[in-house]
Amino acid sequence: MEWEVKEDGYSEEVSSLFLDHLPSKILEAKNRAEQLLTLQEKPILDIAEYNHAKVLAAFQEERVSTYHLQGTTGYGLGDSGRETLDRVMARILGTEAALVRGQFVSGTHAIATALFGVLRPGDHFISVTGDPYDTLEEVIGIRGTGQGSLKDFGVSYDSVPLSEEGTIQHSLVSQGIKPNTKMLILQRSRGYAWRNSLPMEQIAAFVAYVREHFPHLIIFVDNCYGELVEKCEPGDVGADLMAGSLIKNLGGSLAPTGGYIAGRQELVEKAACRLTAPGIGGEVGATLSWQLQFFQGLFFSPLTVSEAIRGAIFSAAFWQALGFEVNPLPDALRTDLIQAVKLNSREAMIAFCQGFQKGSPVDSHVLPIPSGMPGYEDEVIMAGGTFIQGATSEFSADGPMRDPFIAYQQGGVSMNYIKFGNLLAAQKLWEQGLLK
Repeated sequence: MEWEVKEDGYSEEVSSLFLDHLPSKILEAKNRAEQLLTLQEKPILDIAEYNHAKVLAAFQEERVSTYHLQGTTGYGLGDSGRETLDRVMARILGTEAALVRGQFVSGTHAIATALFGVLRPGDHFISVTGDPYDTLEEVIGIRGTGQGSLKDFGVSYDSVPLSEEGTIQHSLVSQGIKPNTKMLILQRSRGYAWRNSLPMEQIAAFVAYVREHFPHLIIFVDNCYGELVEKCEPGDVGADLMAGSLIKNLGGSLAPTGGYIAGRQELVEKAACRLTAPGIGGEVGATLSWQLQFFQGLFFSPLTVSEAIRGAIFSAAFWQALGFEVNPLPDALRTDLIQAVKLNSREAMIAFCQGFQKGSPVDSHVLPIPSGMPGYEDEVIMAGGTFIQGATSEFSADGPMRDPFIAYQQGGVSMNYIKFGNLLAAQKLWEQGLLK
């Protein structure tokens, strides 16, 4: 990620608190979006209340205490806080076990650890939601060679696209299953794709189908951006394994790094042996200074997730009112935190992200520009001045620089923060003559 620093610093235009000089067209779109959001807030708040109760119960049932919040150093042997956090996470996600570790550098790392931990040379697996998120392509071996991908280790892969309606195609998945197929993987979120994310109802139906027809197969869910958006999780409906990042939903904007793997005990143990080493597994791993933030962020996560969903609905309604295509639509069922806006040109994509950046609390004075990033084939532009680098739970907008130039908004710790970012993005487009 690259930045170009502006010389004039914090401008008078920004200091006017974002609203005084906005064109009437933008203000009208803002008012329309606020009205639509008001009509949809009750179910969001109901889910947030349910999930807060679930998280609170998990903390209480595992008897979280002050001494669990203290970190360890070195090997981290006998770390009761780490072990308790694993059990709390497993309860929240509806699984037998969980592995919550700051040693995971990203959601991609956690997913890759699970895949390498469970799959063996000669195994075959299928992505049933089309090709996965960009950063997993080199993990699988779709791109790149000789770097230790699954393909390099003799694990084969196929994908089955979603239907035109955005649903898993059960019959096509069945046709793709081979004698050596071991795993079916689902990406719950839309990622960098103009498609619907998967609702839990559809995941539950697919799990039931697989259990009936192919009970030996492992069902693995990339759970990034989906946690606590609905009342149940993939573990509650019988998924075998899942993984995600702590600088997304479950970190509550406080986790400084980390990720998790959760699922059946035996599968989580295999993944733990990949993260550390066989014979060591999840029994070690210092928690350093982040243990308090992991617990506290997890407790706050139902609140930050609900704020992000409210903000995503506002964003969808706002940009739709300005004449842009959005996905999901303002009144659609929310199953992840991501809101996509189709900008249709490179210039508009850059202007959108640069305006969006001006609404950030950190680095609001710099301009994001497209650049290459590890794991991505295309140039990527990323906006969002976050306290934790890259924490999409705080609020961000990014996307690959490829046609039709779609910006993907994620997260948002408060509704007003999300609102200001969108208003300034629209103002930037207006100033450059890209919003009529």
